[in-house]
Amino acid sequence: MTEIKKDKKITSPLSRGLGRAGFFYAGVNDRRKQLFENLWPLPYGVSYNAYLIIGNKNILVDTVDSGFAEIFLNNIEKILDGRSLDYLIVNHVEPDHSGSIRRIREKYPHIQIIGNKLTFGMIAGYYGITDGLYEVKDGDTLDTGTHRLKFFTAPMVHWPEVMFTYNETDKILFSADAFGTFGALDGGIIDREINTDWYWDEMTRYYANIVGKYGTPVQKAFQKLSNVEIQLICPTHGPVWDEQKAKALSIYDRLSRYEGLNGVTIIYGTMYGHTEQMAETIASALSDEGIRDIVVHNASYSHASYMLRDIFNYKGLIIGSPTYSNRLFPEIEALLNKIELREIKNRLFGYFASFTWAGAAVKHLATFAETMQWKVVAPFVEQKQNICTEAQCQALAKSMADSLIDN
Repeated sequence: MTEIKKDKKITSPLSRGLGRAGFFYAGVNDRRKQLFENLWPLPYGVSYNAYLIIGNKNILVDTVDSGFAEIFLNNIEKILDGRSLDYLIVNHVEPDHSGSIRRIREKYPHIQIIGNKLTFGMIAGYYGITDGLYEVKDGDTLDTGTHRLKFFTAPMVHWPEVMFTYNETDKILFSADAFGTFGALDGGIIDREINTDWYWDEMTRYYANIVGKYGTPVQKAFQKLSNVEIQLICPTHGPVWDEQKAKALSIYDRLSRYEGLNGVTIIYGTMYGHTEQMAETIASALSDEGIRDIVVHNASYSHASYMLRDIFNYKGLIIGSPTYSNRLFPEIEALLNKIELREIKNRLFGYFASFTWAGAAVKHLATFAETMQWKVVAPFVEQKQNICTEAQCQALAKSMADSLIDN
């Protein structure tokens, strides 16, 4: 058995105060990238998390984006302190997590790569690696003498090859992208070491942007883990969840069931301010009806990332658009495509529109509501030119408020 040398200081943050010998953080922060997947804003950066399990066999769990490979290798070497690296577990092959696999194989040529059949097809395609592979199936275990690992396949959370690795010895779940968040790690790694207040919105946004379409697969993964005791969750992005793991699990459970909180997201497009004024009237009327959680987005200013976050977060959704070339306002149409892609369920829906000479927006919004199979809470409101629709907007708001109370 390989013992951890006690005459060397290992300073990886994950080792602090865990009471679990042999577990270390080897990941990196990315404060350079502006758009995740070249789509989603990263105002707080993002972390790429990887973990080392030191014991009779030394195991690396996931890697990091290729742009940080040298820093990553340096982290590993410091923790190993001359020891060998026996296994690499690949829970997810998306390049922000697998991008350093080739460099790991070059540095540690005898390492065995653990994954499932789909994992290996992707690794061959991305990196040309076809040997030194250790295939596992759902429910398989690996006993290294000091740690016993169990593997759970989690297809479509959010790629088909995804799996979770559960350390039965120490009750630690390595959860791939599940339970992850946007945002770099500012100093600490574990939730109890840092202020996590702002991560919760970033978790909801991450789920809505990246995982949102796959609620059913997430629920199936929850079922697999239902009888598993979890003391620590180690995702591939964001904090390690210890004291607040129940909250992280709860948020993912709620979002994957498409269960919105009792609030309303109002999103509108506007060219000359008429649709905007309708949105403001609806928001004020909702407040008068006692709704406190109201978020209003101008689709020309708010990034779709944040609009999707709020649509996932709240049960009520009201969308307004002017008619634009006999269609919807382009930014609204683009947003509806993103909502349809994610197959968001169980929303209470209202819609309003404006036009000058030919109204078509309401027709397209009605078709969208039918496609999503949402409950429409009230007749649409349509404004021609600048003819006042204040009473109708207030009625729409009241119907939404009443529906939220009834549901």
